[in-house]
Amino acid sequence: MQMLKRWSKSSSAQSIGLVKVISLPVTTASISSMNELAQLSLPLGSIVGIALCFVWSGFVRSGLGFGGAALSLPIFLQIVEAPLVFLPALAWQLLFFSSLTIATRLHNVNWRFLAKLSLQLAIPFGAGLFGLLSLPPNILAAIVYTTTFMFGMAYVANRMLTGGNQIVNAVSLGLGAYVSGIALIGAALIVAASSHRLPSAQVRDTFFMLWIVMVISKLSALKAADIDLQWQLSLLTLPLVGIGHFFGLKLHSRIVSGDRAGFNRLIGAGLCLVSFLGLYSVIRSY
Repeated sequence: MQMLKRWSKSSSAQSIGLVKVISLPVTTASISSMNELAQLSLPLGSIVGIALCFVWSGFVRSGLGFGGAALSLPIFLQIVEAPLVFLPALAWQLLFFSSLTIATRLHNVNWRFLAKLSLQLAIPFGAGLFGLLSLPPNILAAIVYTTTFMFGMAYVANRMLTGGNQIVNAVSLGLGAYVSGIALIGAALIVAASSHRLPSAQVRDTFFMLWIVMVISKLSALKAADIDLQWQLSLLTLPLVGIGHFFGLKLHSRIVSGDRAGFNRLIGAGLCLVSFLGLYSVIRSY
């Protein structure tokens, strides 16, 4: 048990480091609890900004099926540096809305694909989850976002990296899984390297099931490290995420009703947006 706690704390330290690299925080003091956040007496503009970030995270997650954390965490942390407040709250909300979305759509999950992919991701995800490896956060973030951008451009051009690029796909999946184990921001890379093997109508539901498993594992690791899971903040902002989730569902319906080439271009645009913002933040961190 002591070893598990030590591994979990190591992973949490890596998570904070990686999340800080992809952010441009306004505040200088790191906030680790909701009470500390409440005591900051944030201006109205910052409060509205945080609220809109929760709406945005729900919209992106249900609309694209990925990117809720990756596209909202950098913005959250530009307002206030509180990774241990926002990351658990986002994890709870991902768990709730992903479960809600696929509760009546389990038939649309590609279970065979999911089982095979889970086996590929298990070891690198576990390594990130328990902090078994230690890589410089800025280097790790740069690699992840550069690779994701390359995949995104391939999707936009409707030229998937398949067949002869199996090694590239395998390495990308491993890297995405490792980063997801640390801070749940590797989803875009996992989607980029594998979603071309799924019918467009099954992409979101199948990956939602994968995110559920990953989030449960991450929350368990945070709990083992005695980190507040921020369920109060998650409940408080649930209606905001619900608004974004509702409009994201409408976006997703329009996306999957089009042809596969159009779907790929939209997915690629989302991947490029995630990676561009991430790379910009990494460059600014130097």
